[in-house]
Amino acid sequence: MMQSFSPLVKATAPAVVNVYADRVVQRRSSPFAGDPFFERFFGQLAPNRTERQSSLGSGVIIESRGIVVTNNHVIAEADDIRVALTDGREFKSRILLKDERFDLAILEIEGAGPFPTIEFGDTDAIEVGDVVLAIGNPFGVGQTVTSGIVSALARNRVGVSDFGFFIQTDAAINPGNSGGALIDMNGRLIGINTAIFSRSGGSNGIGFAIPANLVRAVVQTAQSGGEVFERPYLGATFETVTPDIADALGLARATGALVSDVAREGPARKAGLRAGDIVLGFNDQPIEHPDALGYRLATAGVGADANLEVLGRGGRKTVTVTLQAPPADDPNDRLVLEGQTPFSGAVVSNLTPRIADQLRLPSSLRAVIIAEVPRQSLAGRYGFRPGDLIAEVNGVEIARVDTLANVLRQGASFWRFEIIRDGRRIRQIIR
Repeated sequence: MMQSFSPLVKATAPAVVNVYADRVVQRRSSPFAGDPFFERFFGQLAPNRTERQSSLGSGVIIESRGIVVTNNHVIAEADDIRVALTDGREFKSRILLKDERFDLAILEIEGAGPFPTIEFGDTDAIEVGDVVLAIGNPFGVGQTVTSGIVSALARNRVGVSDFGFFIQTDAAINPGNSGGALIDMNGRLIGINTAIFSRSGGSNGIGFAIPANLVRAVVQTAQSGGEVFERPYLGATFETVTPDIADALGLARATGALVSDVAREGPARKAGLRAGDIVLGFNDQPIEHPDALGYRLATAGVGADANLEVLGRGGRKTVTVTLQAPPADDPNDRLVLEGQTPFSGAVVSNLTPRIADQLRLPSSLRAVIIAEVPRQSLAGRYGFRPGDLIAEVNGVEIARVDTLANVLRQGASFWRFEIIRDGRRIRQIIR
C-alpha cells in the first residue's frame, strides 16, 4: 500500500479537465405562443424568450494533440464547448463523435499542443478490491481527488443510459465528476466516471464508470474519421437467463445470454446459433448477462473473430463468429406513401439491421419504420409519428416497403393495421 497518492496525482491530474457546455434554449412567453388557432384570432403573441443555460462536467485528455473524452450528457445540445486545464488555460473545442447510447463524447481542443495525457489501462485486468482514484470537478468547486476501491464489475440496469457494463466504485463521485477519470495505481485510465446512485443528490459511496476498453474503441472510431460508433452486427436477439431456465439446463446459477431469436441472414446463423442456446463466454471472458455480451461485442470491433462458449441442445460447444458491420442502408428503400390512405404523406423505410441497432430494436423484428411524417399530411392528422413500426396492414405482414406499397395500392373500404410504438403493439381500424 502506498503511503501517499501524491506522486500518482501529480502525474495524472493535469490531464483531467473541466468541460463547460453552453446552449441557448427558448422559453415560451405564453402556452399559446406558436399556436396558429390563437394567433389567427388574437394576433401575434409576444415572441418567445431565449435563455442561455450552462452545464459543467469533467473530461480526460487521452492524446497529446488535444483529444478529450467526456460524457455525452455533459455536452448534449451544446452550442459552445470550452475546456479548461488545471494550469489555467482555456480553449474552445469541437465534437468529433458523440454516442447517446453509451453516453460518451469525443472532443478535440482547438489549440496548440502538446497537452498532458493519461494512458489507457486494461479494464479486463482489474479486480474487485483494487484501489482506484477518481479525479474530476464536483459541484464546480475545482479539481478534486477521491480514493476508494473497485466495488463490483459488470454492473447493469443502472438506469443512466442504455449501456450496461459499469465498473462500480466507492470512491466519492458527485455532480460535476461526470466525464472525469477513474485511474488505477499505475496511473492508467480504467474508466470514465459517469453516474452515482443517490437519493439525496450527493455521493453515497456507489459510483459507476464506463470501462476504458469501451472508451478506447469509441476513440479509435473518432480518430479514424467516423462520426458514429457502430457495434458489430451478430444477427441475434438475447434475453436474460432466469433461475428457472438455469435450473432446467443444469446451470449452477442464472448466468449468460439466452438466444431468443436468430435473423435469417447474419453471422449468428452462419455460426450455428439457434434460439434456446445460451452464450456463456466470449473470447474466454464470462458472459453474466446480455449487456455483458453487448459490451464484449463493442470492444472486440468489426472484422474480429470471436469464440463463443455456447450451451445448446447437444451440450457445451465453442463456435467462432466473424463480427461484421451492420449491413449498409439502401437509400432506394425509402418511399413516400401516396394516395387516399391513412398513411399518405409518410416517408417509410425498411427496418435494416443498422437502423434496428441504432433504435435498440431486435434485429429479427420484421416491420417497416416511419422515418418522417409531415404535420399537414393525412398520416400526421391520423397521429402517426416518426419511429412508428408498421407490422401489419389488412392481414398482410409488412416486412418491406414494396409490400406496404402494394397493399395500399389495392385500396380498401377500411384499414386494419398494427403498429409498434415504444415497444407496445397497437391495433387500429380506420374506415
